[in-house]
Amino acid sequence: MEPVNKNPQTIDVAAQWLARRDRGLTATEQDAYLQWLREKPEHGATIARLEQTWRRLDPLRKWRPAHSPRPNPDLLAPRPRRRRLWLAGTAALAAAAALVVATVLWRPQPPAGPRPGTAVIHPGPEHMALEDGSVVELKAGARVEVQFTPAERRVRLVSGEAHFIVAKNPRRPFIVAANNISVRAVGTAFSVQLGRAAVSVLVTEGKVRLDQAIDGGGDASLPRELSPLVAGQQAVVSTDDAAGGPALQIRELTPAEIERALAWQGPRLEFVDMRLSEVVAEFNRYNARKLVVGDRATADILVGGNFRADNVDSFVRLLDVGFGVAAVPRGDEIVLRRRR
Repeated sequence: MEPVNKNPQTIDVAAQWLARRDRGLTATEQDAYLQWLREKPEHGATIARLEQTWRRLDPLRKWRPAHSPRPNPDLLAPRPRRRRLWLAGTAALAAAAALVVATVLWRPQPPAGPRPGTAVIHPGPEHMALEDGSVVELKAGARVEVQFTPAERRVRLVSGEAHFIVAKNPRRPFIVAANNISVRAVGTAFSVQLGRAAVSVLVTEGKVRLDQAIDGGGDASLPRELSPLVAGQQAVVSTDDAAGGPALQIRELTPAEIERALAWQGPRLEFVDMRLSEVVAEFNRYNARKLVVGDRATADILVGGNFRADNVDSFVRLLDVGFGVAAVPRGDEIVLRRRR
């Protein structure tokens, strides 16, 4: 058996994560939750113990003081054998139980939203096909203006964030302008985000050149080359003259960081206390590689959270780390089975 962390602070953090999971994790929370589970093996063991305690306390929902002045005698009837086994476990479990009791009895009413046992599909970004064959993916709230001439292909990002998949044409460069920053490409893929005081550029394929427009007097503006960027690099350029620190910052991103940065691109699935078998059916609608639930006990696991619909690998990792569900490849399928 994995060690259980007896640190009250760790138990408190685990209880908070369970409460968040109960109402459904956002994409950012999901990443943070996975990171926390990976930090120490006892984190996952503490979550498992609290889940066990939570399940034992679920019958409390069937009785509330407002329903009757007296409790249900069957609910509170002592069970000597089970109690002896329970107390033989660990002192930390008693502390965990106290935390979960407080959460169950004093849990605030959830905000209006999807009800338990439901799935909500959040569509992906708007796609704009340009006349040259390039494709622009617009994050919600983003807006662009297209200005094509025989000599160049120019797009101005007016607001928000957009991802560009550029059709290759060396004789006709593709330029994305955001504020006084421009990204020049021939055939590549990159995203540009226009913020209040900075422009962020993330290259996902090929390479680009980053320029800054300099006032040349009158109506003229001269481009000043800032830096080339290659796939996997992100540049953040300050557009606020009063801002301190360097005007340009470039860093290498890991595949996981790139995935998180562009999580908005694909459709997302939001689940609220849905059985894993039903969740798998939703995922299988968006992925060629299908998930298969191996047994009834695994199928009955309740899942909540917000997931990228076309990223089944990330979902499988969460099941492995957070729920103790093993994923076994079988041809074009992935079989899910809870570890014993």
